Amino acid sequence: MKLKNNIFTTLLLAIGLIMHQITPGILGGMKFDFLLIFMFVSLLLNPKFENAMLTGILGGLLSAMTTSFPGGQIPNILDKLITCLVLFVLIKYLSKFSINSLVVGLLGGIGTFISGMVFLTSAAFISGLPAPMSALIIGIVIPTTLVNAIGTVFIYRLVKMAIKRSGILIS
Repeated sequence: MKLKNNIFTTLLLAIGLIMHQITPGILGGMKFDFLLIFMFVSLLLNPKFENAMLTGILGGLLSAMTTSFPGGQIPNILDKLITCLVLFVLIKYLSKFSINSLVVGLLGGIGTFISGMVFLTSAAFISGLPAPMSALIIGIVIPTTLVNAIGTVFIYRLVKMAIKRSGILIS
């Protein structure tokens, strides 16, 4: 994998880390996960298996460091890694077709929902949940899915425009 692509991925993840850090824990310490948007954009712009692994591991470690969820470190790492691998497969399949704003939004929403469900399921088994799972799904996972679907489209377009104007070639 090219060093330039790794640097680009880590830059996106650093921006996502800042968003994750400043977002307060809302319900039971669970927070809206805006780091996911930047992970998804990284996967969309560089859809290689190595990048999916790098993004999943680094994204998981970064979100584990900034989690406000009690015992949420390991669930964060698991959910980011699994989400990146699932999204990698989806992006590879959908790359046969046109990747437009609707597809980007759907990938952002699907990825966020998968991430939230993997996080909650693994947290329930590893450390327990501070609130009922249904409340966490309705209060955090579903709203975050909707916000991240829109946010992924916005950030993807913004980054694509910046890449085009700067003349940087990714991949």
